[in-house]
Amino acid sequence: MTDPARPAVPDQGYWSRSGGSAWADLQTLMDRLYQPIGEAVADRADPPVGARVLDVGCGAGATTLDLARRVGPMGHCTGVDISAPLLEAARRRAVATANVDFIEADAQTHDFGEATFDAVTSRFGVMFFTDPDAAFANLRRATKPGGRLTFACWRAVAENALTQVPLEAATPFLPDLPPPPPVDAPGRFAFADPEKVRGILHRSGWTDIEITPLDTPTPLSLDEMLDLGLKFGVLGTALPQQDETVRTQVRAAVTDRLNVHLRDGIIPMSAACWLVSARR
Repeated sequence: MTDPARPAVPDQGYWSRSGGSAWADLQTLMDRLYQPIGEAVADRADPPVGARVLDVGCGAGATTLDLARRVGPMGHCTGVDISAPLLEAARRRAVATANVDFIEADAQTHDFGEATFDAVTSRFGVMFFTDPDAAFANLRRATKPGGRLTFACWRAVAENALTQVPLEAATPFLPDLPPPPPVDAPGRFAFADPEKVRGILHRSGWTDIEITPLDTPTPLSLDEMLDLGLKFGVLGTALPQQDETVRTQVRAAVTDRLNVHLRDGIIPMSAACWLVSARR
């Protein structure tokens, strides 16, 4: 079995290359998979009509557009992401929406101005910061006094174990995979420890911190699970560099392991997350 600390993505630049392109290609699937989580973030944020909202790690823009609808034409929602392919997809979707815009930038360091937004939100966009304290201090600076921060992040890998199955099955055929990073390194499960999250927010100046479990069903077909497992993250980067024989072996091994979990044509999973909120 592989080390569960191995990252979901190799590095931040991944999102501007194969990772962002793969997500954009599977946008419909990803929207369906994570829609309940995005809605939970938007519900907790509860921006009033006319509010200005910043959506961090907006990706292809599903949550950004939902928030833009909620704040109405007198409000405005800005999505920020580092991935050019995903932002291109977001802008295509938003072409008829006047109260939304998208910025290609690193939210950790980008100057959003002082007290610009009534609310800051994120659906899985905040676990990859190289300096979380600095990043959340920067987001706090951009938030109006009393404004709310709301985001979803993944809980422990053990509570999302099926997401590791493709990597575990493929590893024997890919001896040159990179070693797992340190436990505290940026990555998908970097915010699994709620006390770590609470400490980051406290040090960066946020108050009224609330962290509650969020579990949503994320059932997938075998083909959908194969797409996610083989096209994203470590395998999405490693497999294109292999010859056809290795790619065939990996796909067969992953399929065999996933078939163990198949029930009536579906792999029943649940997204085990934290729903986090705080005030400036």
